[in-house]
Amino acid sequence: MSPSEPAVPEAATEADFEVELPEVGQLGQDEEWCEILVGGERRRIRFHDYHEIYDIPGFYERLFYDKLECQSPRVIRRLLARALTELGTEPGELRVLDVGAGNGIVGEELRELGAGAVYGIDIIKEAAAAAHRDRPGVYERYLVTDLTDLARDERDTLAGANLNTMTTVAALGFDDIPPHAFAVAYNLISTPGLVAFTLKEEFVAKRDSSGFSNLIRRMFDEEVIRPLSKERYRHRLSVQGEPLYYVAFVAEKVNDVSLAWLD
Repeated sequence: MSPSEPAVPEAATEADFEVELPEVGQLGQDEEWCEILVGGERRRIRFHDYHEIYDIPGFYERLFYDKLECQSPRVIRRLLARALTELGTEPGELRVLDVGAGNGIVGEELRELGAGAVYGIDIIKEAAAAAHRDRPGVYERYLVTDLTDLARDERDTLAGANLNTMTTVAALGFDDIPPHAFAVAYNLISTPGLVAFTLKEEFVAKRDSSGFSNLIRRMFDEEVIRPLSKERYRHRLSVQGEPLYYVAFVAEKVNDVSLAWLD
């Protein structure tokens, strides 16, 4: 594996469109929006309206990578590669559950790293459709489901996949993936195993109201996970061009999370 970071991901096909960022005052990250001109129609789309973004081939990449310089998938790949080297583990041994898989950018990074198998899961059906359209073959299976309400066949599929690694990149917080869903996904991977995830730095702080701060801190304090790597980095730019900082973690799974912690 080359130590150099991979190029910006590209969708398999791209629609003919233009993306414009608004000239506005300060917006919260969950309030950001842009305008897209496609097919002669101008539309305003919130960044968290993922179902609309995924429906347009190439829109996600154009917005978040070309314009806003997203780095999170590459950061997680780099830190995971470093952890594997330190553990003496070959990438091909990884059987990954990619949580909040979106249109497959993280899955593609994992495949390029050399992961032996990658399973995707997301609650948005348009995400799965975009992954199959833009990055066919990246995932062994891609489940569209709610992790907090898995059907028996879905749980059986994941249990039979012999998963030993979990990734979730730029998908936690903002009510996209709640702490309960994170814990359920974490418990689906084997022990010992690996978990690699990113969180906005405010969600790591003690003042965090999303619940992730308490959960992650308790997982470390109770030695449910053993830290391998932690890095503060620039996730992407805001619509105003200001850096948005996240924290990336790679850790070894030592035990399951007690779901009672979340009650």
